[in-house]
Amino acid sequence: MDSLWALLALTSAFTLATSDAFTKKALASHDEYIVAWLRLVFSLPLLIVSFLFIPVPELDSNFYAAFLLAVPLEILSIVLYIKALRLSPLSLTLPFLALTPVFLICVSYLILGEKVSLWGGMGIFLIALGGYTLNIQKIKAGIGEPLRAITKEKGSIMMIGVALIYSVTGPLGKRAIEHSSPLFFGTTYFIVLTLLFTPIALYKGHRYYQRPEGRKIRRDVVLSSFLPGIFYSFMVASHMIAISLANVAYVISVKRISIIIGVLYGYFLFKEKNIRERLLGATLMLIGFVIIIVAA
Repeated sequence: MDSLWALLALTSAFTLATSDAFTKKALASHDEYIVAWLRLVFSLPLLIVSFLFIPVPELDSNFYAAFLLAVPLEILSIVLYIKALRLSPLSLTLPFLALTPVFLICVSYLILGEKVSLWGGMGIFLIALGGYTLNIQKIKAGIGEPLRAITKEKGSIMMIGVALIYSVTGPLGKRAIEHSSPLFFGTTYFIVLTLLFTPIALYKGHRYYQRPEGRKIRRDVVLSSFLPGIFYSFMVASHMIAISLANVAYVISVKRISIIIGVLYGYFLFKEKNIRERLLGATLMLIGFVIIIVAA
């Protein structure tokens, strides 16, 4: 059981990074709101099938409070996440999700009372430091230059906002799971998210349907969003079970191994440059991961 949460977190990392890579490919020629919505839609069938085999738990006010607080924040994070993927390279946006565990050190304690050990904090620090070194070549111009470089990438700024939101929705999600069950919460949560995001996506993406080639565009975007949704569903299931088994900050830290996978996808699939510079940051994240698993 001690290692199961880590295996699930790694599964969540791989499926998230793969979903993001397919999503970025779809975003090259389609509206970000429609792609984000379809990714949610196609993630539901597998979740709903699993839902048929689990008992419905007894729900209380703690479940509903956590659920209702998390949903609007999650919708905002979806919009920022997809826009970030479209605006900037994977290798410059995804690494800023490494900030989530840093924020979680305080937030998970306030919401759940969870504390991290000294070694766990060191592992989290190394993961965050890896994000900072993405622009290590800029340090030659001054120690603060990497931060100024971040401000020039709109996608990076948006992903930092996503990291902050996730530091709140993660503990809220665990609170809801503690008062229900992982798969029950994961399925109902994403069904509600999809329903609420539907009018937003259709309103924002309506211009794509008004083009002369609208029918072809609709068919293409559906096909392009299928695989992102499938991988996203596996991410959701593995994530929900993992955070039910271990400290939220540790699970999210391990899940950020998706950053390393995302950097590799960016290089091999999208021919993104400066891979050596960014893999240094990824290596620091990997060391932080090992520390959390072995010593935290």
